[in-house]
Amino acid sequence: MIIDFHTHTFPDKVAVKAIPKLEKSAAIKAFTDGTVSGLVDSMNKNGIDFSVVVPVVTNPVKAEEINEYAAETNQTHKNVISFGGIHPDTENHKAVLKKAQGLGLKGIKLHPEFQYTDFDDIRYKRILYFAEELGLVTLVHAGFDGSFPDSMHCGIKNILNVIEEIGPKRLVLAHMGGCFLWKDVKKYIAGADVYFDTAFSFGKKQIVSGLLSEEEIIVLARTHGTEKILFGTDSPWGEQREMSEFIKNSALTDGEKENILYKNALKLLSD
Repeated sequence: MIIDFHTHTFPDKVAVKAIPKLEKSAAIKAFTDGTVSGLVDSMNKNGIDFSVVVPVVTNPVKAEEINEYAAETNQTHKNVISFGGIHPDTENHKAVLKKAQGLGLKGIKLHPEFQYTDFDDIRYKRILYFAEELGLVTLVHAGFDGSFPDSMHCGIKNILNVIEEIGPKRLVLAHMGGCFLWKDVKKYIAGADVYFDTAFSFGKKQIVSGLLSEEEIIVLARTHGTEKILFGTDSPWGEQREMSEFIKNSALTDGEKENILYKNALKLLSD
């Protein structure tokens, strides 16, 4: 079994405009058309059993609409598990998160760059506190984002502040703990009681320098603990077959591969 814990989709009409815009801003090429059907087609072709979709709320008043769409997606596609989302400026965050839980959503996505807010801002802390109380997973973009070359709202210090103050048990730091911050992630965050996902941290198909080698990702995964690593591709920005084969063909043990490819995700989603 393979569970891709970090993917992105858009409603069909939105995807037509969003994908070209993001390709241009981040200087990368998408591997799907950004729709749910495009993701499902990729899953079927590349042996992915389940994909977790993590929507980004860029407009504070759109959170509930996006969460309702996520619930509809889950009802329509049996192998897609869409999280919801929330913005730090969304009013009545407790009511919005409680409704998301009531819709059957397993978690939420935060993106400090697209939401222009430091991860250790009090507004995010309030969201994290209540998400933990509700048993929701929180997946946050950590580290650098190619669309925002001059800012970083979720760096090492922001993450450490959140871990120290809140002690979250269901927090996933995307991109192996912090995109392009991996030396400091290994030094300061590895071993903390949080999860990392592998999205956009390795691979050769994208023309991006500085990604982790097989040896580097194995060392970081083992330093953190392979029982806290989740396989993720960042689809459509990562190609699902290449990413899964990278893990399957690596020097990780069979048990470590199973943990990363699906067992850790099953545990986190079912707890």
